[in-house]
Amino acid sequence: MGRTLLFAVVASSPLILGAYLGARFTFPERLLAAVLAFAAGALITALTFELFEESFEKGGALRAAVGLAAGAVVFTGASVVLDRYVAKDDDPDGSTKLDKDAAARERPATSASVGGGAGLALLAAVTLDGVPENAALGISLETTGGSLALLAAIFASNLPESLVGAASMRAQGRSTTYAVGLWSVAAVLLTGAVLVGAGPLSSVSDQTISLPLAFAAGAVIASLADTLMPEAYEKGGPLVALSTALGFVLSFLLATL
Repeated sequence: MGRTLLFAVVASSPLILGAYLGARFTFPERLLAAVLAFAAGALITALTFELFEESFEKGGALRAAVGLAAGAVVFTGASVVLDRYVAKDDDPDGSTKLDKDAAARERPATSASVGGGAGLALLAAVTLDGVPENAALGISLETTGGSLALLAAIFASNLPESLVGAASMRAQGRSTTYAVGLWSVAAVLLTGAVLVGAGPLSSVSDQTISLPLAFAAGAVIASLADTLMPEAYEKGGPLVALSTALGFVLSFLLATL
């Protein structure tokens, strides 16, 4: 039980720490873009080797494909809804997203956060892929003693995602309490997922667990394409490619060594 709690805390605590830093301090946009790109690289390794490959081996191609498609569809739908909510909240005068984007391009780059709409999208990404991902981490504790590679990938992605997400909420005018509170709720939820994975789910069949693993992989892919990589490139430019590669390499080494 002690090892399970340790893994749960290590996996989830970066959400609170990153949220506090992002909500309290102002970081250069290029730095935020770099850490977001690093998280994207780490997640590429996690979704490939710890989520989708594991799902494929446990449940076969059909279950893995269905689960991945479901995760991608759910995240994309949630992202669309959040975009509309943020656009309505930010633009009471009726200005369009294109108008807002054009105005943003005309402003000089300064020390600030990424776009205000990214915060809730990142929170949705962390929650949708984090619940099955953390449950898989809990299951690994009972089957193999715990996947250090998956733990490292979760930690390496949660910290920058919550930091950038909270900074985005701050840019939207939200309070520190609001941002840290939301990310703390996500941390509690993901801690519970580890405990459930190490408990009730540790005895379920491989075919059953393959679906949530693939769902997490689909949500990760959608979040990479829809939120993480576009936000990182928009604010950091081509150099974020190096941060992405670094995140991938370090996470891959942890997964294979």
